[in-house]
Amino acid sequence: MHSDFVPESVETPTRESTGASPRTSAPLPAPVWDPQQYLHHSGHRTRPFLDLLTRIPALPGSAGAAAADTAVAGGPAAPRVGAQRTPGALPAPGTRPPVRIADLGCGPGNVTALLADRWPDARVTGFDLSPEMLAQADKDHAGTTPGGGWLDFRPADLAHWTPEEPYDLIVSNAALQWVPNHPESFACWIEGLTPGGTLAFQVPGNFTSPSHALLGDLCESPRWRGRLGEHGRRYVHILSPAEYLLRLTGLGCEADVWETTYSQLLPGEDPVLDWVKGTALRPALTALADDEEATEAFLAEYRDLLRRAYPPGPHGTVFPFRRIFAVARRKDR
Repeated sequence: MHSDFVPESVETPTRESTGASPRTSAPLPAPVWDPQQYLHHSGHRTRPFLDLLTRIPALPGSAGAAAADTAVAGGPAAPRVGAQRTPGALPAPGTRPPVRIADLGCGPGNVTALLADRWPDARVTGFDLSPEMLAQADKDHAGTTPGGGWLDFRPADLAHWTPEEPYDLIVSNAALQWVPNHPESFACWIEGLTPGGTLAFQVPGNFTSPSHALLGDLCESPRWRGRLGEHGRRYVHILSPAEYLLRLTGLGCEADVWETTYSQLLPGEDPVLDWVKGTALRPALTALADDEEATEAFLAEYRDLLRRAYPPGPHGTVFPFRRIFAVARRKDR
């Protein structure tokens, strides 16, 4: 998720790319991300990924397919990754290589770690552009897994990422909305799958909802236009479910595309503001980071708008959230 930092040795993979300004061709600065703020609502943020996992078929040659089915059905999950820092042993001669998985836009790694539950002996790499997110992911999750697999994290920019080796699964959770023209990368990513491998992702579909529409209007208002006018709607880069389906089937995949609206009950005071502070507000907060007074004034205006759009109820604040899902399996060939 964030910063323009991409080491020379990395080709380029991650969760958020630097978007181009809608009014100019110059790229806008990438937002600075806050892992702890993002994790405030980790339960609600994780649920769509768990729903996506249930629809991913057994991966090519995966000896853990039966165990995966048990885990998805509600069986015992593998414990989280351990603290060792060296990869597991190479497979013995004549045995299948471990399942290879790429998580594009891994963020703080909490969702990436769930892949080790589903495929305990897999080699999983999470890619992200944010140094803050990668540091948190590396601290909390990197290393060998209890099932003999390996979990690591690398900096990269999804706008240019190409598979550097064959993957059995390329997955992305709430990341591609930050990447302009990401459907143009589908052909390359699918080509990077092993035969029978899967590309699976979910993206938010709530960019016309009050939380985002009000943010865009406020950034473009007379008071804030000069500083924030290009930040309120800068990352709306998703297609409709039907368009994703046509793209993926047109590339020769067996595709399953659907959408779900989660009616989330958020606790606490101004919970919708707290939610967007972890995601949609990051570009605006980054732009105002050197001006505390302006930041507080902007947040106060936005907070008041959100309070009217999402009034609290007796048990919390209802926050509808639409998500779009896609699972595309590369046919054996």
